[in-house]
Amino acid sequence: MVASSVLGFPRIGAKRELKKATESYWAGKITSEELFEIGSKIRTENWKLQKDAGVDIIASNDFSFYDQVLDLSLLFNVIPDRYTKYGLSPIDTLFAMGRGLQKPADEAKGIKAIDVTALEMVKWFDSNYHYVRPTFSHSTEFKLNGSKPVDEFLEAKKLGVETRPVLLGPISYLFLGKADKDSLDLDPISLLEKLLPVYIEVLNKLKEAGAKSVQLDEPVLVFDLPQNVQDAYQGAYEKLAKGVAGLDIVLTTYFGDVRPNLKAIANLPVSGFHFDFTRCPEQFDEVVAILKDSQKLSVGIVDGRNVWKNKFGASLKLIQSAVDKVGSDRVIVATSSSLLHTPVDLDNETSLSEEIKGFFSFAKQKLSEVVTLSAKINGSTDAAITKALEENAAYVEARNTSKIINNPEVQKRVAAIDSNMGKRQNAFPARWNKQKAIFKFPLFPTTTIGSFPQTKEIRINRNKFQRGKISAEEYEKFINEEIERVIRFQEEIDLDVLVHGEPERNDMTAYFGEQINGYAFTTNGWVQSYGSRYVRPPVIVGDLSRPKPMSVKESVYAQSITTKHVKGMLTGPITMLRWSFPRDDLDQKTQAYQLSLVLRDEVNDLEAAGIKIIQVDEPALREGLPLRAGAERNAYYDWAAESFRISTSGVADETQIHSHFCYSDLDPNHIKALDADVVSIEYSKKDDPSYISEFKDYPNHVGLGLFDIHSPRIPSKEEFIEKMGKILETYDAAKFWVNPDCGLKTRGWEETKLSLSHMVEAAKYFRGKYAK
Repeated sequence: MVASSVLGFPRIGAKRELKKATESYWAGKITSEELFEIGSKIRTENWKLQKDAGVDIIASNDFSFYDQVLDLSLLFNVIPDRYTKYGLSPIDTLFAMGRGLQKPADEAKGIKAIDVTALEMVKWFDSNYHYVRPTFSHSTEFKLNGSKPVDEFLEAKKLGVETRPVLLGPISYLFLGKADKDSLDLDPISLLEKLLPVYIEVLNKLKEAGAKSVQLDEPVLVFDLPQNVQDAYQGAYEKLAKGVAGLDIVLTTYFGDVRPNLKAIANLPVSGFHFDFTRCPEQFDEVVAILKDSQKLSVGIVDGRNVWKNKFGASLKLIQSAVDKVGSDRVIVATSSSLLHTPVDLDNETSLSEEIKGFFSFAKQKLSEVVTLSAKINGSTDAAITKALEENAAYVEARNTSKIINNPEVQKRVAAIDSNMGKRQNAFPARWNKQKAIFKFPLFPTTTIGSFPQTKEIRINRNKFQRGKISAEEYEKFINEEIERVIRFQEEIDLDVLVHGEPERNDMTAYFGEQINGYAFTTNGWVQSYGSRYVRPPVIVGDLSRPKPMSVKESVYAQSITTKHVKGMLTGPITMLRWSFPRDDLDQKTQAYQLSLVLRDEVNDLEAAGIKIIQVDEPALREGLPLRAGAERNAYYDWAAESFRISTSGVADETQIHSHFCYSDLDPNHIKALDADVVSIEYSKKDDPSYISEFKDYPNHVGLGLFDIHSPRIPSKEEFIEKMGKILETYDAAKFWVNPDCGLKTRGWEETKLSLSHMVEAAKYFRGKYAK
């Protein structure tokens, strides 16, 4: 019989219980015991939900209070020394590694001051989820530092739920990490022999607890792996199999094509493999060919990365092909990846139209899809299964004929795009000569990325306006007061280029999407981005167009109350695409071009309204990059950069275009291809100065993110001076802008005021130094 499987479930809770709990704990409002109790409740609900849905193979250890990779670092004692000297509890160590920690001394209680920055945070493959990068050194001592996987397996078992524990595999864990700043000559994969005994130890403990199988995720198999990493698989998994006899290991990949690395895993002693056929169905024949007679095939066919309903007809054909090749007892119908990347429950959506709601499937609904597909393949004649299949066929037909999807005018405009639309009037040197005469910026000009703290008062008033409790006039008056507050503060600390603070914006994608035809919005469609930061991605359901200006009013008001220049702030086409759930019936290039035309109109309107500096942010540019080098990646480089340039190239030379990137490990050549006048880059957690040296010959200007806005700690003036001094050893002072590494939306006002004041003081210090 074909079994059903879910690789992981969202851990945030149906009503964002995890966010509320962790932030309450950080604020000292609840104890660690209360925090753990809420985590246990979420896990219990998740396991029972899956069991009641009829899922055969349910994951455990998919829960985390912050990040599953960070959990593994804590479990395996991969904790840099700077986090161990304060005697923190395990949960506080976890949070300090994830978000930094800064506490004053309390001499009366004998408590020493704590000041430690967070570890580097980067994007999880091509998703908007961020993981905390493991950081290794020559002195790293792997040892089992807790029992989380075993504890959660036993917790589920006590509830009567048999689970399959999930761990990131050893090679992926090392490859996704990096060497610490004092061990830059270290290749993390060289630590494999030291790490494997700890994996064996935890797997044996799971076996002793009653686990029959374990899911080891090796998602790096969809990367271009160096030969030494490919070679590591055979020996590593032979040692695991030998060291943990009797425990089935399912090696799991997702997010792409494993074929270039297939030789590395073709003869592994594992009980089965999982492959993602939603992202790469073309790999089917070749991956099936490596299976040994006893190995199982987990067919990733229900999309863990998008909200569209599964098309049962196409999925059943592929599953049946798997059954025909290997037999029903060796096939598992599964989600393509963990459902971490999807909202929890469509039943919580009450404001969507019935037509659009009928197109979607969230994590809870995907459980039914997995179960329905496996039941049909097993020959079920149950009335509920028959009804589900009939309703799904009707969905496919309804979506194909829906009038909300196609807009001939938008399609005509995209077809008319030509190469000239992506070119500024002149190259940057000529533009800069005109701009510097207008702006007269000092050396090391200071600015921020855009947003300022979203206070409780802002959220309350936005909610009142949305519910009709205050009028549009009252809400606009409130927003203007908030804008003036932000402008006056920036003038007070003497920032050079100001922003209006974005108090009217709930999210940098959703805010604009709400004003673009072709988008749909959820009420409770939250997805974890990192830690307690959740986003509610809009869904692109049809062709995209802008009925009216989206941001001009607020920008014009902000500019009218100051003599300094205020940046217009927009979200770029690739970020709008990648931070939405995109259509699955239209290629992403075309969707990006539709968005670029929407933004081109907005940029031109801002310029016409007197806004001379316009920032079009592209923090998600890296997420769209195909995971493997080659023709597909090169094509993406071309159309992604062109879509940005189409958005920004309709303005005069005198209008300065900025862009921003964060946590993206971008190739500098890709940034250069955008031809923005000024780009700001996350640099607060970078240990390698060579990254900036790659911009040495770049004529355009670069703003370096000097402090981590995802952490509550406040850098001192001296810390800024030290960081800027190191950068200036390799980078041209004349092209160096000074800014935070991202927007300040999630920070509090007090830490924002101090951090920005220290940043400006450091910039002035260097102005004085370079003026001598």
